[in-house]
Amino acid sequence: MPRIQIEALGIHAPQLASVRDLRSKEGRREQGRFAVEGHTLFAEARAAGWIPEAVYLTDRALSAASEDYGEFAPGPAWLLAERAMERLSNLESPPGLLAVFPTRLGTLADVFTDGEPVAILAGIADPGNAGTLLRSAEIFGIRSVAFSSDAVEPYNPKVVRGSMGAIFRQCLAVADGPAIVEAAKKEGYDLIAAAGDGQALREVEFRRRTAIAIGNERRGVDSSLGPCGRRVAVEQRGTGESLNAAIAGSIIFYEFSQRAKS
Repeated sequence: MPRIQIEALGIHAPQLASVRDLRSKEGRREQGRFAVEGHTLFAEARAAGWIPEAVYLTDRALSAASEDYGEFAPGPAWLLAERAMERLSNLESPPGLLAVFPTRLGTLADVFTDGEPVAILAGIADPGNAGTLLRSAEIFGIRSVAFSSDAVEPYNPKVVRGSMGAIFRQCLAVADGPAIVEAAKKEGYDLIAAAGDGQALREVEFRRRTAIAIGNERRGVDSSLGPCGRRVAVEQRGTGESLNAAIAGSIIFYEFSQRAKS
């Protein structure tokens, strides 16, 4: 049995109302908090040093937890009925563990620092794409990510799930597109924008102090950032219209990781 102090909460407990509000962007913004569901993501967050404000579990999830989960949090842990958990969850089949964490957004100064590479999500609206780009960025050595203000919100539940835990280990910031470009230029970053009409990726030379912008599949990077930097394209051999933004971004991140020079 996990070594945790846990108390039961009824389905109409007043403190659950604020947790339900975290299903919406407005609720997350107002509270500065977001929810993480499932043992796997919860373990990723804890391993990265995140401290939950509260943890909610069902009997089923509590029974499935091992000693490895030990102390869930220094704060309260609550036992909920399955029906109560369904009202909190964003998932059709709730895993039975939901933890509430404070959001961690840095500034552009935090993102563009030390000459390390940066990914820019410029108007990326699809949360699945955004989550995948976070995951790929981390895999290929990019730990700082700037979201333009017209992109999906970083702590959207689908972004969090799609990142597969990367979001807990990355420095994130949200700002207007022109402010992102200004910050990158101020710190001497090369700006590279993914674009179908750009220079062939295989011909591009990279240096480590580079910011790679991946844009909305329909509107591109310019609609969020304005004209900026060099435009690069992943060459196509087939007849498909275009690559998915997450796939194109992942390919560029990979090529950067292989060829970037200090």
